[in-house]
Amino acid sequence: MMEGRHADLLTEGVAADGAAFRALFDGRADDARAALRTAAGLYRASWEAAPPRSYGRLVAYLKSAVLAGDGREAAGYVRAALGGTADSPTSAYALAVTALIEGDDAGAAEAAATMAGGGDAFARAAAALAALAARDTAAYGAAVAAVVTDFEGRDAHLTGVPVADTAMLLEALAAERGMAARPASPLLPGA
Repeated sequence: MMEGRHADLLTEGVAADGAAFRALFDGRADDARAALRTAAGLYRASWEAAPPRSYGRLVAYLKSAVLAGDGREAAGYVRAALGGTADSPTSAYALAVTALIEGDDAGAAEAAATMAGGGDAFARAAAALAALAARDTAAYGAAVAAVVTDFEGRDAHLTGVPVADTAMLLEALAAERGMAARPASPLLPGA
């Protein structure tokens, strides 16, 4: 019974994210924030019930928490869960986001370099994270634009809502540093 629970929690988290994104596109920020907090809680519970190394759930937890305005708390949890080390591109992704939230630019750059080896989508996000760590506004703008372009070219989106959620996460992190690029796209709420 418990074995399948982590998958159910993950599915519920994805559905809550979808509800949040629909609310954002409809201009209902408070509803979106509540749904993002629900999604974050579900992803965290899914991580806790999942087999070891299910790092994508930590990335999803961070994304939803950051977008809900709860990034600091999530970063502390993720750092403790990972023990401060990354052993895969996905765990490096979680660690890079955590390091940026915590103001550890060197740690973010190191984790982004590990993350970049995970394939094209990872490399695009890693370039944006590395640019944020380097505080290179021009490189960040180009990198987040590449992330948005990738999402615009997709036929399907995990939540069923056409949204560039990775770009939304990156823009939230960038805004904290005064580096937001504000790319225009129909896949970004308010763009």
